Amino acid sequence: MACSVSSRRQCGPGDGERPLHVHPRVSPQGRRDTSQPVIPLETLRAAPKVLLHDHLDGGLRPATVVELARDLRYTGLPTTDARELARWFHASAASGSLALYLRGFAHTIAVMQSPESIERVAYECGEDLARDGVVYAESRYAPIFSTARGMSLQDVVDAVARGFERAESRYAITLRQIVCAMRNRTDSLEMAQLAVANRDRGVVGFDIAGEEAGYPPEKHLAAFQLCHRENFSITIHAGEGFGPASIWQAIQICGAHRIGHGVRLVEDMTIEDAGRGTPGREATVTKLG
Repeated sequence: MACSVSSRRQCGPGDGERPLHVHPRVSPQGRRDTSQPVIPLETLRAAPKVLLHDHLDGGLRPATVVELARDLRYTGLPTTDARELARWFHASAASGSLALYLRGFAHTIAVMQSPESIERVAYECGEDLARDGVVYAESRYAPIFSTARGMSLQDVVDAVARGFERAESRYAITLRQIVCAMRNRTDSLEMAQLAVANRDRGVVGFDIAGEEAGYPPEKHLAAFQLCHRENFSITIHAGEGFGPASIWQAIQICGAHRIGHGVRLVEDMTIEDAGRGTPGREATVTKLG
């Protein structure tokens, strides 16, 4: 969501711009020294970076959300002040509640309901990433969420492609799309077909996202089988709400090439006192992204 989900704009409260997160130093005694960053912020920004997990609808600029809401006559925003909206998004993301964290997507998706708005969001995505030193990025989104006002799925993909192409023409960055299906829906095969059909339009992968519990990836086997037949790349959100078992399903049953997030992979690791980890069978073969 704006200022929270994306690696692009994790804004500080009220500032409308996101600071890059810098891990603190760790002393030989194991204590964290937060007085100095490991790498200067300027160096981090200048370093060329590859971003494999970004959500297009998770990194809108607060000012853009306000402007698009006005243009599309969307009245559901908690505030129409961009700085206050930035604080609202940040508070939701930092709340520790998944429900509060996800509520911001209702607003970002609501303003991505026209070809013009989607193209603008895609262009600004590329612009912001390039300014952060990203040289290659794969940004994922669920096209079905942008069809509420009559756009077709292909209209959505085309609008994203136009925005990315504009950004690529201006900045030294390569931008690619990943099409997402939602776990709680039954149209994953259609989404996979859409992704494969647009492989020459900048779509490089297929993903499923959404609530894990009760919606295992194996329920979408037809979509994954299509991707395998077409030699098309698969990444699956797994290893969050449902634990390592969902990672096993994603890799062994669905044939995922990469796992999105996979934070509970640590449960398949043995952590020693010194902080070193020994991966188990699942952790050994898992590629995150």
